[in-house]
Amino acid sequence: MANIVLGITGSIAAYKAADIVSQLTKAGHQVTCVLTKGAVEFVTPLTLATLSRRPVVTDLFAEKEGWQPGHIQLADDADLLLIAPATANVLAAMAHGFASDALTAIALATRAPVLIAPAMNGKMWQHPATLRNVETLQGWGVKFIDPAEGLLACGYEGVGRLAPVEEIVAAAQAALK
Repeated sequence: MANIVLGITGSIAAYKAADIVSQLTKAGHQVTCVLTKGAVEFVTPLTLATLSRRPVVTDLFAEKEGWQPGHIQLADDADLLLIAPATANVLAAMAHGFASDALTAIALATRAPVLIAPAMNGKMWQHPATLRNVETLQGWGVKFIDPAEGLLACGYEGVGRLAPVEEIVAAAQAALK
């Protein structure tokens, strides 16, 4: 059984995180969900807490137990940091070392492998800034599950959809080996 921190960001694809949590939990892993403020607009902490059987982190400053910062404990205990879906904003924050919320603070502090499944508008995905941020993160050893092609939530057709849940779960299992 592995400790997986699942970061969920503010993308319409955030609802698919419920299926990711469910499948990883059924596979025997302990999954702790960390939601950005944007993610809470798309999926509720209660849904994820129920599926993971674990508390959900939504606020960097909502520490309730003891003196030790919870986000550092999560970073230390993680066997894998999986971010699915990942927005362009979170990729930029991570590539530039920002730690302005619980997820980016955990990403900066963890020494566990990091696996990212982006989801965004195709123009955003293909923007030079996003491509540079991905390249920077890959240079640091971060692995990516490329977005899929198809109809996007914005109505465009193209690359940017979250990869299929089964592919994300399989990549997470492989990253743990």
